[in-house]
Amino acid sequence: MKKLLTAILCAALAGTALTATTTSAHAAEGLSPACKAAYLCDFESGTEVYAKEPQKRLPIASMCKIMTLLLSFEAVERGELRYDEEIVAGGNAAGMGGSQVFLAEGLSYRAEDLMRSVAVCSANDACVALAERIAGSESAFVDRMNARAKELGANDTLFSNCTGLPKEPQYSCAADVARMLRAMLAHEKYFEFSRVWTEEFHHPDGQTTLMTNTNKLIRSYDGCDGGKTGFTNEAGFCLAATAKRGGMRLISVVIGAENSKRRFADVAEMLDYAFGNYETRVVLPDEPLEQRLQVKGSRTAQIQVRPVRALTVFAKKGEARDVRCEIGLASRQAPVAQGSEVGSATLFVDGLEADRVPLIACESAKRFTYWDAYRESARNWN
Repeated sequence: MKKLLTAILCAALAGTALTATTTSAHAAEGLSPACKAAYLCDFESGTEVYAKEPQKRLPIASMCKIMTLLLSFEAVERGELRYDEEIVAGGNAAGMGGSQVFLAEGLSYRAEDLMRSVAVCSANDACVALAERIAGSESAFVDRMNARAKELGANDTLFSNCTGLPKEPQYSCAADVARMLRAMLAHEKYFEFSRVWTEEFHHPDGQTTLMTNTNKLIRSYDGCDGGKTGFTNEAGFCLAATAKRGGMRLISVVIGAENSKRRFADVAEMLDYAFGNYETRVVLPDEPLEQRLQVKGSRTAQIQVRPVRALTVFAKKGEARDVRCEIGLASRQAPVAQGSEVGSATLFVDGLEADRVPLIACESAKRFTYWDAYRESARNWN
């Protein structure tokens, strides 16, 4: 029989449900970024806090490398690429202009170093080298970029290359950039790259290229630990950045600022607004629960379970919301493997389902062996 535990939490809790709830731009008092488009949201839930022309299709310059990096991380996850793999730079990669680390044709570079150079200094040559390795050609990689954008719901996005250099038709929008950045930030390895300020890129022939992070907020804004800049004459000055304070991570996007100083100031102003007016409340931490899973046919009659991630509510300070979490666990027949999904936790905000997370086994429960069953039968007989 299924056991259901309901925890009801009511407090002066700000915010919205963790799905597609939005806040209109005019509700964010005092925000007026001087750019063509802007977007501000919570990382965990994607809840919109502020938007200016969020779906307007615009060139985004090197911010399209967010998708290039995302596909690279996902290729590693699928086993199609290794961080320590040596990638030979082809003529297309070595011949790229713009921001680069000056790859030499015919020399081999570690995939991790190429990804790091994309994240830190927006290296166009490294982008093409990765694209050709993962998909066979840049054009085939671009097809993957566009397919992945559709999977993420980025319907106002079209890529024509993996670098963001001008090439028609190519566009995205502020909301889609935030959506893509959310997906990339789920890869913890990214933060090993994005937090670098300056670092030498080492070439196999002994040469070095000094890389400096193009995202100046890494050093100047409290909590900023990632993001991607972009600039072309067509796109203007662009920036998608993330910052985390306490348990709250935010994403802020600016497209088409008039100068570099303005994009950093606008992104920082939006982050300040959200940190000052919103909070993230943990409803269910990603820790073992008090209730345990009942296991039949095993010497381990009960095992601990935990959510794969915390359930949180992104909330505006001072506004009351009814928050409820339901934990569903059904007894299982052995064997149960550690890490296997055994139930779910569902978050309700104001009576509506806002988020759901799997519960996994913290330990294994093996099936009775013949002798275990014999001893158990004997014990019960006695």
